[in-house]
Amino acid sequence: MAALTALLLLAVPLLSGCLRVQVSMGVSSDDRVSGQLVAANVPTGAEDEGPELTVPDSLVGKVRVQEYKQDGYVGSQVFFSDLTFGEVQQLGALSGQAGSSVQLNFQRAGDVVTLDGKADLKAVPDSSDVQVTVAFPARVATTNGTRDGDSIVTWKLVPGEVNTMRAEVRYQDPSTRGFAGWAGIVGGITLGVALVVAVMAYAQRDRSPRFVRSDGANQRE
Repeated sequence: MAALTALLLLAVPLLSGCLRVQVSMGVSSDDRVSGQLVAANVPTGAEDEGPELTVPDSLVGKVRVQEYKQDGYVGSQVFFSDLTFGEVQQLGALSGQAGSSVQLNFQRAGDVVTLDGKADLKAVPDSSDVQVTVAFPARVATTNGTRDGDSIVTWKLVPGEVNTMRAEVRYQDPSTRGFAGWAGIVGGITLGVALVVAVMAYAQRDRSPRFVRSDGANQRE
């Protein structure tokens, strides 16, 4: 089966003030992704409103952007829901500004979903807050992040470095789950029909009395 891949690329401008990039998302067992992201910075002046992100036309109705002001940071907060892996890739269109980036690559091969990510933070201030949290629908088999229970992983990324993110989880491919359920129903119906036929055959068997001839052969009245 061909691999299914999605890429999230969040680019924020290079700023002299402290930077905050927080990505939190949950992946459902149907390969749907919901969550939020924050792109903000400590303003460098009265005119600085931080990163301003806009929703691409292809995601209208599934993505909402609002102003973010918290803890002295200003910028944008993005909420998204029920995105396919393919639509996650389009989140990269939220910002066309070149700068530091967080890349997340989801890939499915059969029943295995892998996350490979990279964040180039070599140009961000040392006091920046950049982290990614992903909740999966099943136990995470392997990861280089910090586990929060069996199925949630957080990466707190280090400014001044190129950070990598990896995780692997196994759960049934939703495109085959429906077929498996249908096959189970058909199998159940087939078994049920076979049982009914067997019961009917038993109920209609010949129950007439038998007697034994002198030569040992069975006879019916």
